[in-house]
Amino acid sequence: MGKATAIFRPRPPQTAMDPAVVLGALASAVIAVDGRDVIQYVNAAAEQLFQSGASYLCGRPLTDLLPADSPVLSLVFQARDNALVVSEYGIALDTPRTGHRTVTVQAAPIAETPGHVVLSLHEQSIALKIGGSLASRNAARSVTAMAAMLAHEVKNPLSGIRGAAQLLEGTANEDDRVLTRLIVDEADRIVALVDRMEVFSDKPPVDRVAINIHQVLEHVRRLAENGFGRNVRIIENYDPSLPPVFGNRDQLIQVFLNLVKNAAEAVPADGGEIVISTAYQHGVRLAVAGSETRRHLPLVVSIQDNGPGIPEDLRSHLFDAFVTTKASGSGLGLALVAKIVGDHGGIVEFDSMPRRTIFRVMLPMVQEGDDI
Repeated sequence: MGKATAIFRPRPPQTAMDPAVVLGALASAVIAVDGRDVIQYVNAAAEQLFQSGASYLCGRPLTDLLPADSPVLSLVFQARDNALVVSEYGIALDTPRTGHRTVTVQAAPIAETPGHVVLSLHEQSIALKIGGSLASRNAARSVTAMAAMLAHEVKNPLSGIRGAAQLLEGTANEDDRVLTRLIVDEADRIVALVDRMEVFSDKPPVDRVAINIHQVLEHVRRLAENGFGRNVRIIENYDPSLPPVFGNRDQLIQVFLNLVKNAAEAVPADGGEIVISTAYQHGVRLAVAGSETRRHLPLVVSIQDNGPGIPEDLRSHLFDAFVTTKASGSGLGLALVAKIVGDHGGIVEFDSMPRRTIFRVMLPMVQEGDDI
């Protein structure tokens, strides 16, 4: 019997994709500039953003499209000088060509051609980018006014109702005492809810100092393992080289305790797992409300769980007060998280899919000039 011979047929060569076609399919505007900030390439989205064709845009200085003091140009300089990818949220573009838009910008040096930088401009609401975090600051401000109103207009009459019910209880029969006790208990419950709302009220700024974020997270982990998370596997994945956070220890404990508690309540009864991670990221900055200062937010704390994920219809309102997925929840936990993180000058974002929901809190590190 003859020996079988394998026949090898070469695969047909794959057609190389034109990079311009790939970039042209992106919804984000892409602009490449040389060492003198002269535009060398734009994709279709950039043409649409600036209402001009590539033949007009290429060869023009970037300053023909953007004012000289634009943060976009500052990012180009940083990327070029430091050879790092840098990004910034919430940059306002307000030019005759673009109109008023808010974009997220990323600038990256092109290693193969020194001095060249590629810009990516994502035209989207920052609230969408960070899961409603910045929009939740406005919601928190409205809750602030509501908290002040509730404290004055609700708690005072409730104390009178509660006192009257207690007086009636002394002369009521056994059946009626059940009703008076119900009135007292409900009055106490409403007062407790109002007390929780008062955390949103305008108060003097809290004291902030240099905080070791890992000590905060370790405290939260111990609380979880000895309470609501005793049946959940908690994994720590820390970067021990992180610099201190500029924050308030008690408030940061409250933030991460809320996030870890939510995660513990979301995971399955069997095989529930929470991963707490810390990392350092370069180049992310956010404007400080009410000033032209832009604060670096390099410290990232992530809380990941393997629960079912956040329902799609709740995601855009997740940080609003009274929005909750829990039957017995008040819906104030994440609103409080957003307010505290915002008060620290940070942001909170989330990504969610079945068996993988991650909340990320970006915080400022201690900088020169901080009052510590």
